[in-house]
Order: sequence, then structure tokens, then C-alpha cells
Amino acid sequence: MSSLSDRTVLVTGGGGGVGRGLALACAGAGASVVVGVRDLSKGNEVVERVSERGGTAMAVACDVTASDQVEEALRMAADRFGGVDAVIHNAVSTRSSQPVPFEAAPLSLWDEHAAVSITASFHIAQAAFSRLAERRGTLIFMTSPAGVDGSEQLSFYAAVKAAQRGLVKSLAREWGPHGVRVNAIAPLAATPAMDRAFAADPHLEGRVRSLIPLGRLGDSELDIGPAAVFLCEDGSRYITGQTLVVSGGRFTTG
Repeated sequence: MSSLSDRTVLVTGGGGGVGRGLALACAGAGASVVVGVRDLSKGNEVVERVSERGGTAMAVACDVTASDQVEEALRMAADRFGGVDAVIHNAVSTRSSQPVPFEAAPLSLWDEHAAVSITASFHIAQAAFSRLAERRGTLIFMTSPAGVDGSEQLSFYAAVKAAQRGLVKSLAREWGPHGVRVNAIAPLAATPAMDRAFAADPHLEGRVRSLIPLGRLGDSELDIGPAAVFLCEDGSRYITGQTLVVSGGRFTTG
């Protein structure tokens, strides 16, 4: 039996990039996966890929900045599959990798980052708690190495990702007695945003790879996905309040 058989996992921002890899990895481990997306066409593409591999998935409209959509996505997941065992909040601002000097950064950029990574984390955690408590489930926030070490010209992104880590630690203490585990993953992976950055600067990819001891960027499904599967399965049942850095050795929690 696969490690996530008979379990349901909701992945926000599951239509592309790291989220797509997480959805495919969880489905490959036997989970019924709910792909939360703003664009249902992208979610349906992931569902089709899961189905081709013999897995089970559904796509739901879920703009994480709209609390009613978060609640509806959880309700649909529970109605379709009988409950929710894990929620992975992966969605990020579309400008998460757009470098801006702090002194020139507009307040609107902060508002965008905060809405997707901080306020949405609040909505998701509150809406998911009772369902996760019923199944002794797990909540995972996809944070970033930027939230551990900081990042030049990505100060807003680093700040909201660090805030997520603080929330993880606090909820782990508060929800532990209810049997709910809360953890974070800080990945370094090849994504469409990273590809665009490399295209804009032909020398950037070589510089990035030279800083990674394992010599390559992670694969969202094959490298980052298994970390999420591990934190959703019974093998991690005594792990909570932690940030698992999956970066090929580039970053550590220290």
C-alpha cells in the first residue's frame, strides 16, 4: 500500500511550478489530491496528468486571498473524498521573484505578498483546523530559503516567508494536543519564474548552480514532492514545528 493511500491532500497554487510537483508527488504516493487554483484550466491539466498515471484528483477554484473560496475548496474536498488529511499552502505572489530595491519598493507590492503568504495562511489555517483535527492531519506551509537567510532585493518576500515560519512554530505548539502537526518546507527548485530569470540573465544559472553543493536545482516533483509526502505520512508523525530546507545544500536552518 502506498504511503498516502486513503488520504486526501489539498494543494493551493497546484496548477504549476512547485505546486504542480507537489500534487503529482502526493498523487503518486496514493493520495486523492485536490488541486486548488485560480485558473481551473491549469488545475484540470494537473488532474489529467494524475489520471493518466492512474491516480485520483480534482481541481477546485481557490484564490487563497478570498476566504470564502478557501472554505469552499475544503468543503468540496471533504464532500468528494470523505475528509481532509493534509493541506499544503503553496500559492505565492506572481511577483515573488521580481527583485526590487527596498527603498524603491511600493506599498502595493507588500500588500500583495502579505495577502497571499500571511493573510491567506491565517484563513487557510483557521478554515482547515477542524477538518484536520478530525483526521489527526497535517498543515504544511511552503516557505522559502529567503525566509531563513533573507534575500537581497526580495525583502518583502523574505519577510512574509519568515512570518510563515513563526506561524508554523506557534500552531505546532497550539495544535499538537489536538493531534494536528504543522511544518514548513523551504525549497529551491526549477520553476517557470526561475526560468524567466535565467533567460533575462544568461550568466545567472551558472552562478546559482555553483552555490549548490549538489550542483543542480531541485525538481519540483522528484525532489521537493517527496519531502511533502514524508511530512504527510506516518513516518513523520513525531515531527512538528519544523522547517525542512530542501535546497541541495545551498541553505541550512543553522
